[in-house]
Amino acid sequence: MPFTVTGAFDDGATYSVQITGRADRPVIGSNRATALVELHQGRPVFLSPTGPVRAVAGDDEATVLAVLREHTHVVEEGAGAPRQARVPG
Repeated sequence: MPFTVTGAFDDGATYSVQITGRADRPVIGSNRATALVELHQGRPVFLSPTGPVRAVAGDDEATVLAVLREHTHVVEEGAGAPRQARVPG
């Protein structure tokens, strides 16, 4: 189920994208966020701070979101976003 993610890159540029769950177009709405996800396709990513690790795939919404969480500051995740385990602390 597609959902929206809003965030910012380290340089302060903001983005709002829709994560589609489609292998051919996993992210819609920001060329920069799309390029980021494409760059990490097939690479391992932690789904949460404590794991598990999976390879990034365009049709895997959880791994696409994990790339955005790891490389940008995610501010808001819309309804339908995969949940992330929280580390107590």
